[in-house]
Amino acid sequence: MTRVLVVDDEPQIRRALGVNLQARGYDVDLAPDGERALDLAARHHPDVVVLDLGLPGIGGVEVIEGLRGWSRVPIVVLSVRDAEVDKVAALDAGADDYVTKPFGMDELLARLRAALRRSAPAEEEAVVETADFTIDLASKRVTRDGSEIRLTPTEWHVVEVLVRNRGKLVPQPQLLHEVWGPEYHDETNYLRVFMAQVRRKLEPEPARPRYFLTEPGMGYRFDAS
Repeated sequence: MTRVLVVDDEPQIRRALGVNLQARGYDVDLAPDGERALDLAARHHPDVVVLDLGLPGIGGVEVIEGLRGWSRVPIVVLSVRDAEVDKVAALDAGADDYVTKPFGMDELLARLRAALRRSAPAEEEAVVETADFTIDLASKRVTRDGSEIRLTPTEWHVVEVLVRNRGKLVPQPQLLHEVWGPEYHDETNYLRVFMAQVRRKLEPEPARPRYFLTEPGMGYRFDAS
């Protein structure tokens, strides 16, 4: 089921959204503030976020920035603020859409459906072939000339995240979060160690990587070309 994270400090709006979304078959998490929202997002990985800007503690724009540090989840802002400056700030921070209060439930649901459609991944190749090895995402195997290359579970997870995002930069915080969990933020030494292990096993010249590339100070990228 599609999971929606609703973040709003007004109890009546949280309840109304929760009831309406659940009645339409969504799983719903409710958060009254930014801190709780970031915690729930890290633990439950929602498919879409409905976010108020005027929150106690961590503000809505800060929540967007926090989420964008590791996640591409669609974010639909739902706010009483209708000034252009507020809309621009939210969209520049990484929000996908902006709905002003008061709002119609049908319109909001349509915006959520549109955000989910835009974020849906294109059909994925199950097998990725390079000149030196073949990665089968379905069976979680890497082979070279028909023989399996043994990867540890963590090595495989690093490879899988990069390959599923092939051609794209995967920021260090996102890779740490997806492989080790939401409590890992700054352990970039983990990434260096495991990337070195992956390169030793898969790269024809580990010291001059062709496939698993480092973007200094930013993250990593898998290039199959």
